[in-house]
Amino acid sequence: MKPVGGIVFDIQRGGIHDGPGIRTVVFLKGCPLRCMWCHNPESISPDIEPDLKTPGKMFGYRMTVDEVMAVVEKDRAYYEPDGGITLSGGEPMFQFEFTKALLMSAKARGIRTCLDTSGFAAAGQFLEVLPLTDVFHYDYKATDPQDHLLWTGVPPEPILSNLRTLYGRGAKIILRCPLVPGVNDDDIHLRGIAALAAEMPKLEINILPYHSMARDKWARCGLDNPLPGVTDPSAEIKNGWREKLIALGVSPGRFSIS
Repeated sequence: MKPVGGIVFDIQRGGIHDGPGIRTVVFLKGCPLRCMWCHNPESISPDIEPDLKTPGKMFGYRMTVDEVMAVVEKDRAYYEPDGGITLSGGEPMFQFEFTKALLMSAKARGIRTCLDTSGFAAAGQFLEVLPLTDVFHYDYKATDPQDHLLWTGVPPEPILSNLRTLYGRGAKIILRCPLVPGVNDDDIHLRGIAALAAEMPKLEINILPYHSMARDKWARCGLDNPLPGVTDPSAEIKNGWREKLIALGVSPGRFSIS
């Protein structure tokens, strides 16, 4: 039988911001969304592609499940008490069979799993990986449907439907909300975040302020940066988000701002 494999563009060991505990983060190529604030534009295309600014460097390389897990196993001693493997991207569900096989292999080895997802995939696929996923990092990018389509290229309805399905099945979910100053940090979206917090009382919420660290990556992929003038939010802006969410009824213990 041919080994299950896929295209990875990075593996980061010792991650502390990608799920509980210390984690090895596996970044998979390919994403159906086109978020204008994407900080991994090299992940958008599912294909292996050249870094146009670094001769000889490629974004992406083929790996089998066993090859990935051999890297993951190197840090096994550091995963206790609650660390493990996180699959990110791109959108891991874009390479569904590879993602499912990685999650199955991790669970078979007793390694805890986290899936970092936009939520944009077939509902049946999420139900297949639900028993294999200890934690979902689930993105919520915009509340107004027209804004969501404008900023991400896809409609929000299937994302919200999958979120409610997973929550209803008892999934542990951390709702991750990227906020970009002057783009998607309006009252409509903050009210939408508060509404989901009220609807799903076990939902954890993590506000992710925009950062411009990856701005140069767009040119390296041969792409134009869609938001060239956007800057990182100030402490004052982030405090405003916090105060607004609290005023909307979200307990300070329910959310964090990274």
